[in-house]
This record gives sequence, C-alpha cells and structure tokens, in this order.
Amino acid sequence: MLVLDAEAVQKLHPMAESIEVMRGALRAFSAGSVVQPQRTMLRTPGGDALAVMPAYVGPSPEAPHAGFGIKMIAIKPGNPAIGLDAHLGMVLVLDERTGVPRALMDGATITAIRTAAVSAVATDVLARADAERLAVIGSGVQARSHLTAMAQVRKLSGVRVWSRNPDRAREFAAWAEQQGHPFPVEPAESVARATEDADIVCTVTGSTEPLLEADHVRDGAHINAVGSSFPDKRELSGELVARCSVFVDSRDSALVEAGDVRAPIAEGLMSPDDIRAEVGEVLLGRRAGRTDPDETTLFKSLGLAVEDVLAGFAIEGRARELGVGTEVALFAEE
Repeated sequence: MLVLDAEAVQKLHPMAESIEVMRGALRAFSAGSVVQPQRTMLRTPGGDALAVMPAYVGPSPEAPHAGFGIKMIAIKPGNPAIGLDAHLGMVLVLDERTGVPRALMDGATITAIRTAAVSAVATDVLARADAERLAVIGSGVQARSHLTAMAQVRKLSGVRVWSRNPDRAREFAAWAEQQGHPFPVEPAESVARATEDADIVCTVTGSTEPLLEADHVRDGAHINAVGSSFPDKRELSGELVARCSVFVDSRDSALVEAGDVRAPIAEGLMSPDDIRAEVGEVLLGRRAGRTDPDETTLFKSLGLAVEDVLAGFAIEGRARELGVGTEVALFAEE
C-alpha cells in the first residue's frame, strides 16, 4: 500500500487537474454510476464530529477509475486556533479486482482541494461568462482554496474578503498578494461591502446563523455556499435562497444535511421541488443551468464520497507514475 502525506498530495493534485476530476465525479454521480450511502456523521456534545464517507465507483465513461474507497475525516472547529486544519483525516482507495488497499493519503489536503474544485465546476457552468468580481466570506483553508479555484474558471478583476476577525481578512489579502495573482485582493469591513458588486460569492464559514442576506447579492450573481454542512448550520438567509435558482451536488443529501436548504423549506419559503438540478445533471445535459443573465444562481455544496474516492485514485496513479510516496506491506507474503 502506498502512503502519501499532505505535501505529496498537494503536489500531485493541482487545482486545474482536480477540477477536471471533479467534473467527472459529479457526472458519474448523477449518471447513477456511483453507489454510496448517506455519510455517517458522529457528533459530540462539544461540537466535534467524525464523518465516514464510503463509495463504490463503477466503470463508466464519466470516471477513469473504478473501485471502492472511503474517507474518514475528523471535524475539530477549535483546531485553527492551534494552527491545525479544522478537517483532518485520510482517504483510502482499494484495488478494483481484489479489494487490496492500494493507497492511503492525507484527507485534509484532498478535502481542501476537491471542495474548491467542485465549486469551480459549478461556477463554470452556472456563473455568467463575464463574471469577474469575487467575494469570499471566510478566511480559512477553504477561502484560500476557493480563491485559487475561482481564478481557474473566470478571469477575475478583483476580490474582496470578509472575516469575523479583521486580522484574518488582512492576512488572507497578504497571502493572496504573495501568490502573485494578477488582480487586487482587499479585506472588507462587512459582508455587505464584500459582496456589493460581486459576480461570484463564496461562503466558506462554519456559521450557525445566516451571514448573507438577500440584499447583499446583486441580480445575476452566482453563489457557492460551502461552509454549512450540517442541518443546524446555515450561511444564507431563507429569503436569499428562495430568490435563487438552486443547484446541489446531491438532492438527497441536500434535503437531509443542508441547513441552507432545509431551513427555507421549513419556513415555507420554498419546497424540495424548487431544487432545480444536481450540477452533474447539468453537466450531462439532462437539466438546464442558468437561463437568464439576471438570474441569481446558488450551488449548495455538501461534498460527496465519490469526489474523495476519484481524487484518491487520480493521486495514487500520478504518485506511481512519478515514484512518489512510501510503500507499506500490510499482508505477510506466503
């Protein structure tokens, strides 16, 4: 079994490549080529959680790899205060024919990359072609990954970032400048200021109460709502969600896990039928995406096990090509 650490995963799975892998993952999921249960989420009274996400990817034109895989990730909201990612864990992929474990790799890095890559796929198919101004609500790992990802699918002219901690927003802007992006990145003093002229808005916080209101978002904008992955958390007001054309990664998951979808349904502002499509259905040509320049589109991201599994297979394949990683013998040879 090949073991790959965070540094190796980062080098082996650049954002541009991950976007294409995630495009295939979303297509495969909506095409019915994936078998995966609802994720198992174990939550503690203190707010920590453990997510277990298995999947089987069947042979299909949408996915270049097939087989079993699983991600196990611990969610520790207090970690950033001590310099660690809030999401730590691993991804394991198994040989399709034998089930022998092929590779074990850092799951936090995969999560950081593939989550933003999925948002990039959604942005590519749902945002206006001339979208150029980005707002990022949040300043952590996913904020950085989303800036990188959005720059892959749209030619950005400017970015504003808001954080509850103004120092974190300034640190984000300084980091972005060091990356050499050809557009300015500036901290904003409020969510309203960050989003006032934004064509694309990415919310990447752990908020339990709405931060983004209907009057914060201009007509024709596209929103990637990423940070809220529990039924009791939400980043968007019900009025904003009800105003949007809503797209998801998985209908079933959104109706069970997404507070940003469940809350406006409970408030009577929308119904489950108001979810227009899975992004994979749009990619397959089965459902329409954006139909009007002034339409406000929303992609509610939860994350699917198939995304981690296909990322894992892609990373393992590249690692073996380049001779990267450490081989570990799990079974005694006869």
